[in-house]
Amino acid sequence: MDSNTVRQKYFDFFQARGHALIPSASLVPQSDPTTLFTGSGMQPLVPYLLGEKHPKGTRLVDSQKSFRAEDIEEVGDNRHTTFFEMLGNWSLGDYFKKEQLTWFFEFLTTEIGLDSRKLYVTVFDGDDSLGIPRDGESIEIWKNLFLGAGVTAEFAEIGSEVDGYMRGMKEGERIFSYNAKKNWWSRSGVPQNMPEGEPGGPDSEVFYDFGTTHDPSFGEHCHPNCDCGRFLEIGNSVFMEYIKTANGFEKLPQQNVDFGGGLERITAASNDNLDVFKVDTLQAIIQSVEKETNTSYSEQIEEYRVIADHMRAAVFMIADGVMPSNTEQGYFVRRLIRRSAMKARKLDTKGSYALGGVARIVAKSYSNAYPILLENVDSIDEVIAAEETKFRQTLELGLKQFEKLGTGDTISGKDAFILFSTYGFPLELTVELAQERGATIDVEAFEKEMEQHQETSRVGAERRFKGGLADSTEETTRLHTTHHLLLKALQMVLGTHVKQKGSNITGERLRIDFSHPEKMTDEEKREVERIVNEKIQEALPVIRTEMPKERAEQLGAEQEFGQKYPDIVTVYSVGPKDATQDDPKHHESFSIEFCGGPHVSNTSEIGTSGTFRIKSEKSAAAGIRRIRGVLE
Repeated sequence: MDSNTVRQKYFDFFQARGHALIPSASLVPQSDPTTLFTGSGMQPLVPYLLGEKHPKGTRLVDSQKSFRAEDIEEVGDNRHTTFFEMLGNWSLGDYFKKEQLTWFFEFLTTEIGLDSRKLYVTVFDGDDSLGIPRDGESIEIWKNLFLGAGVTAEFAEIGSEVDGYMRGMKEGERIFSYNAKKNWWSRSGVPQNMPEGEPGGPDSEVFYDFGTTHDPSFGEHCHPNCDCGRFLEIGNSVFMEYIKTANGFEKLPQQNVDFGGGLERITAASNDNLDVFKVDTLQAIIQSVEKETNTSYSEQIEEYRVIADHMRAAVFMIADGVMPSNTEQGYFVRRLIRRSAMKARKLDTKGSYALGGVARIVAKSYSNAYPILLENVDSIDEVIAAEETKFRQTLELGLKQFEKLGTGDTISGKDAFILFSTYGFPLELTVELAQERGATIDVEAFEKEMEQHQETSRVGAERRFKGGLADSTEETTRLHTTHHLLLKALQMVLGTHVKQKGSNITGERLRIDFSHPEKMTDEEKREVERIVNEKIQEALPVIRTEMPKERAEQLGAEQEFGQKYPDIVTVYSVGPKDATQDDPKHHESFSIEFCGGPHVSNTSEIGTSGTFRIKSEKSAAAGIRRIRGVLE
C-alpha cells in the first residue's frame, strides 16, 4: 500500500465508528511556548484531555504533522525520520481500553492485512513507588484478541530493556510488560520527570516482526524493544487517565484514549519492508535524486536517507511559515537544508545538483492530503533555492576561516561552533576537513556550545504568545490590531500578491513578514503609513465573529500562509463605520482576517499610543520582506 491509501483507510475505519475527522495542527505550536515544534499528536489536544469540551465531540480522528528535532542525528538508519505523520484516534472520556485495543487490532489485520502472527505487543509493568499497578486489563484483552485470531499469546514480565536483552523471548510469548521508561507516555517522559498539572498514562505498543536475524551487537537476546531491526513499533495506545499533582498521581476527571500510529511505519509493515525509506513519499525523493546525480540509493544509503527526510521536513516547515534563520524554529529549517546540501555534495562532486526542485516532488506526493504544499510550491522552492545558494557562498567563507585555524592537532569546540554558527559550516564538514589534516575536534565542547545556543533560542520562544504575540497587554493588543491595518495597506499599495508569511508582536513593536519580490520605495512606505494612520483616525469598529471556514473564505478573509484552520473559525473585521456585532457588514469592511485575538474594539484606541511608523523594511528570505513598525 502507499501512504495515501493507509491514511484514508484509517480515516474511514474510525469515522465509521463515530469519530469526527479533524485537521492537522501546524508544526509550530500556537499556544504552547514550552516547545518549538509539534512533536506528537497529543500536543494540540492537551486541553481536551484535561476536560475541556471539543467542538467536534468525544471521538476524534486525525493525522498530525510532527517534527522531532532530537532525531536529526538519528536519521540514517532504516526507521528514524525527523518529520512524520502520526495517525491518531481519540476518546475524550468516551470508550477506553477494550474498544481501543480491539479496534486497532482489527484495523491492522482486516484493513491493512497484516498477519496477526507477526504482531507483538507490550504493556505497562506498573510502579509500586507511584501506586500505579500493572495493566492487567490490557494483558487480558490482548490474550483474547490473539486467541480469537488463532494465535498463541503468552504473557512475559520483562521490566527494562536491559532485562529484555538478558532474558529474551520464549516460544509462545507475545505480550510483554515493560517499566515506565518504555510503556508510559507523557510529553515529559517517565512519571518522575512530569511537572505538576501534566497528564500521562500507561500505554500499550504494537510491534511488527519483520523476521530478520537478530544482531547480537545490540544485546544477547532479541525482544520487541530491541533496536536490531527485527521489530518495528507501529502504534501506541496511551490510556491517558492520570495527572501529576503535588501529592503524586491522581485520576483525571475522565478516562481518555490517545492513540498514535506512525503512518510511514504502518505503510512499511503493510509492504513487509523494514526500510521506511522505501515508502512511496520518501521513495519519490530518492528516485529523483538518483536520476539527477546518477548515483544509487543502495550504494550511499545514509546520504540518501538524510536528504529525503530533511528535505521533506523542510518543505512542510516552510509551508507552515517557518523561514531559515539562526534562531528558534528557523534554525532547524536552515540546519535541515544545509545538512541535505552537505550530503548532496558527496553524491554530486561536480556541484551542479540543486535541492530546490525537491519541493515539487514532496508537494506532488502529498497533494491529496496537504494541497497547500502544491498551492505554495513556487514560494517554498524559492526559499530552499535561496538558502542553498547562500550555503554555497558561506562554504567558501567557512573554508577560508578554517584555514586560519592553523595546523594544530586539535580544533577547539568553540572554534568549531563559530564555524557553524557564524559561517554556517556543519560540524561534519569541519570533522571531515580536520581528518584530512590529521587533526581532531573537541566534539564534547562543541556540543556544550550548541546546547547553550539552543537554550537561548528556546527562551526566546517562551516569550511569545498565541498568534505570534509576546503577551496580551494593552500595547501588544493595539499593535496586533495595527498589524491587520498594515497588511491591508500593503496589499493596497503593493498589490494583492502580498500575503502574510509570519508575525511577531511585542508591546514595543510589531513585525510582519510578507510576500513581495523587491525592496519598497520610500514613497510606498509613506503611503502605507498614511493609510494605516487614516484608518486609526476614522475610529472604525473592530468586530469579532465566529463562522464556518467556508463562509470566511467566501468573504475573502486573509489567512496566514501555512496555517491550518478548523471548520468553525474566528474572524476579525475592521469597519465600516456603522458595523456592529449584530450587523458586522463584513463585505464593506476595510480588512477581514482569520485571527484568534486579542484586539482593540475600535481603531481609535490605537491612536492613544501614537502614530504608526515603519522603522525598517528589509529582506527576510527570497521573495519575503520584513517590516518592523511602532506606534510613537
